[in-house]
Amino acid sequence: MPTSLAQIPLGKTARIASVDGPRAFRRRLLEMGLVPGVEVRVVTIAPLGDPLRIEVRGGQWSIRRAEAAQIQVAAAAVQVAETARQPAPAAVDAIDKRKSARSSQTDLPATP
Repeated sequence: MPTSLAQIPLGKTARIASVDGPRAFRRRLLEMGLVPGVEVRVVTIAPLGDPLRIEVRGGQWSIRRAEAAQIQVAAAAVQVAETARQPAPAAVDAIDKRKSARSSQTDLPATP
């Protein structure tokens, strides 16, 4: 039975069933990877209830409760595997590049 993302409790995982709303809103979410069949988890709910922080494909987004109400979800049959929570490969590459850049800056020869 589909329900909206805004109704999913904190820490629970659901599977996207459909994305409703204005065309530009739907297109933006679909471009970012929020497509039917993808699992999403509610990570944090702000103290006043808006916005929600959700985890989608290893990334975290903040979304208004009114926007989350336009996203229909179904309960996920299986919890997300730990490997699915790992950062995206592009993010790992960027982190590795920053680490190597920092280490090369600190590898300067000592001045007498």
